[in-house]
Amino acid sequence: KPMLSVTSKLGRRSLNSFLRTMSNCISETMPTENPLKRISENVSEVEEKRIRTDFQRIKRRKYAALICYSGTGYLGLQRNPGRKTIEEDLLTAMLKADAITEEAYNQPKVIEFQRAARTDKGVSAVRQILSLKLPLEISLETINSHLPEQIRMVAVKRATKGFNCKGHCDGRTYSYMMPSFAFAPKEQLPEESYRITDEIFEKTNELLQTFVGTHNYHNFTSRKKALDPSAQRYIISFICERPILTDGMEFVVLKVKGQSFMLHQIRKMVGLIIAIMRGVTSDETITKAWGEEKLDLPIAPGTGLVLEEVHYDRYNERYSNDGIHDPIEWSAVSDQLEEFKTKYILSNIVKTEKEEKSMLLWLENLPKHSFDVRNGHRNLIDDDEENEDGADEDESTLKSENKHSDKCKND
Repeated sequence: KPMLSVTSKLGRRSLNSFLRTMSNCISETMPTENPLKRISENVSEVEEKRIRTDFQRIKRRKYAALICYSGTGYLGLQRNPGRKTIEEDLLTAMLKADAITEEAYNQPKVIEFQRAARTDKGVSAVRQILSLKLPLEISLETINSHLPEQIRMVAVKRATKGFNCKGHCDGRTYSYMMPSFAFAPKEQLPEESYRITDEIFEKTNELLQTFVGTHNYHNFTSRKKALDPSAQRYIISFICERPILTDGMEFVVLKVKGQSFMLHQIRKMVGLIIAIMRGVTSDETITKAWGEEKLDLPIAPGTGLVLEEVHYDRYNERYSNDGIHDPIEWSAVSDQLEEFKTKYILSNIVKTEKEEKSMLLWLENLPKHSFDVRNGHRNLIDDDEENEDGADEDESTLKSENKHSDKCKND
């Protein structure tokens, strides 16, 4: 018994010593950490993950969004990495307003993002339409608070699941604002004091009617062959509005409505009209341009070009009375749009023309064009340079526009 008692005491002492040694080793090798802090951090991580998941699970529906913008200082509408574009600012604003996710910002196709018409460097829009998926509750005021004043998201309307703002539109209306001296006869100096006569005004409108209907516009764009079916375009109307006097300079506005337009088409149409009115070429050049030969035609400056409206007549006829979807039209905000147009678009066109004299300088180079079959290398180079800025009108073909017309789906 004495021996067992001594052995037991020695065993307990050894065990206690061993446990103390192990405890010291563990405390020396492991950092001191507050367990409550670790629990708090884990809870925060779980909460952040839950919030992100809830945000991604927010119900989204297809919308038609109305935006207006002045293209001054921007390299066009369409997003182009590394360049200042309207869409880049717009997507950034929607991300900051929690209207889209980070994934949608990086890959807009996940929210079925689409524009109705592309606009080129410096080109503005009064009623540009986007189609995309947005939350049921969206604050336009918050989105606009993250945008510069020259870009605004004005309104949104619920659309069908299959709505595509580009594919479902029936037509687009553009305007082109320029000094009236562009129509002055070539023997008369183009000056700010010039005022268009009734005779020239009427002749201009007669000439514009030549374009109405379906014609081959391969000469009014770049890299389009004469036999390409997509070169056929339908112009619904083309008019010159009465002149307006602004800051001592008279301006005229050409307004054209068509089913679709190609790269530079409108600006080349305007360029040819100016050349004919100034007597640099004859009326026959228009019909000659619709032939198979490639002609040397000028392209008017982009400053005065404005996307006025995108039309959805067939879509509205089919879905505006179903009790679910509103017609894609914006008469309710027309006053707001006109105010924006006057303040940020028209005033800027006038200012740019008076300061930079883009039309005046362009007229000086107009006689350098032959308006005949291309036989040199200069015009090919010009087309390449024009292409660097991207499209100033929509490039979709009639086929791509019509293929969606009967494919809308109800929510």
